[in-house]
Amino acid sequence: MSLAEQIDADLKDAMRAGDDRTKTVLRLVRAAIKNAQVPRWDAEKGQAIAQTGPTDDDGVLRIIAREVKEHQDSLGEFRKAGRTDLAAVAEAELAILAKYLPAQLSRDEIAATAATVIAETGAKGPADKNKVMPAMMAQLRGKADGRLINEVVTELLAVAG
Repeated sequence: MSLAEQIDADLKDAMRAGDDRTKTVLRLVRAAIKNAQVPRWDAEKGQAIAQTGPTDDDGVLRIIAREVKEHQDSLGEFRKAGRTDLAAVAEAELAILAKYLPAQLSRDEIAATAATVIAETGAKGPADKNKVMPAMMAQLRGKADGRLINEVVTELLAVAG
């Protein structure tokens, strides 16, 4: 069963169980998936641009990861504003979305991968970050947060340089 099919099945289960929060979050994800499949209009050319959309699990994972990032940003803003009620809602929604993402790597695991990539690319210092980051993102896409990867790579390159 593909990830999109799993989301649809879980949405049906949430509807049967009357779980409004899960139902809302999964509908949001389904809408984002469908929006990625809608053709966009190119104003300069005056024609529609075909969108293939996420037909595979990787595309759906990218959409879910984007939703998680948006919810994390919202959660930070809610906490900064002292809105504990909205922060609790955002945390609950994050927990639902996290079920569909692969397990996230720890900082130590990211550092080990970064050390390997730095050695492979021959990066000597912070100026070589543009050599390391594309390889890191390709290896760890969906497995770790991009901000954390960036922090670890920056720290390791600062020590190396």
